[in-house]
Amino acid sequence: MQNLTTGQFYGQTNETIRLGGITLTETEYTQEKVDWHYHENAYFTFILEGQVVEGNKKEIYHCGAGSLLFHNWQEAHYNIKPPGFTRGFHIELEHTWFKALDINFEAVEGSLQLQNPELKLLLYRIFRETKINDTTSSLAIQTLLLETLGRLAQAQETMARQLPTWVPKIRDMLHDTSSESWNLQALAQTLDIHPVHLSRDFSKYFNCTLGEYIRRIKIQKSLALLPDRSLSLTDIAYACGFADQSHFIRCFKNLNATTPFHFRNLFDSHRPC
Repeated sequence: MQNLTTGQFYGQTNETIRLGGITLTETEYTQEKVDWHYHENAYFTFILEGQVVEGNKKEIYHCGAGSLLFHNWQEAHYNIKPPGFTRGFHIELEHTWFKALDINFEAVEGSLQLQNPELKLLLYRIFRETKINDTTSSLAIQTLLLETLGRLAQAQETMARQLPTWVPKIRDMLHDTSSESWNLQALAQTLDIHPVHLSRDFSKYFNCTLGEYIRRIKIQKSLALLPDRSLSLTDIAYACGFADQSHFIRCFKNLNATTPFHFRNLFDSHRPC
């Protein structure tokens, strides 16, 4: 079984950025099947475009655009790429980097598919910084990455607790129906809990209000659709459940500090015409 070293991924590497123990790699997936292998570093895989199937010892993940995986070091897995253009964004974290910052990340084990929209939005912000690439990008990337790891550890601690049955149910429901216009009463009735209980306790498990969580899911979904040039911004707005394009742009800018038009242009780098 092959052990891939820092910055090494199967496919065509379009860009590599090294920041003292952090390696960011943008890769076009070109092989239909990649046999079992592992990497020497812990790393995130973020699918920017296309699709890939990944299998490990426990699960098989079907990953489309916007999918986020975390692998701890030396976790064996394989990949299958369906037809079409697929590219991923990888962030590798060397042992020396964890040690230098006195970060203990052993609690997060194995390979994980991460659904939390806040984590995905942070990965999109890191990706954006690699395209800006100015004098503060290095600092911004490291800061955003530390926030990502902190949020991931916090999420893992929350999920390890004994959760009320409505917590995973509402998480799955909101991700599956992100374009629908839910109201508090309808959600509470579906979950068979009191609206006050839902409103009060939601933030205990999701670290934000119910409205904020739904808005993040919609924006994260829109980011996954932006590379598809066959879709207009109006198409994307409606597909993600926004009332109109102007509402979409306002919400997008509040969370990403830029417009969807400008963010869409970031995806054009290294993409075939």
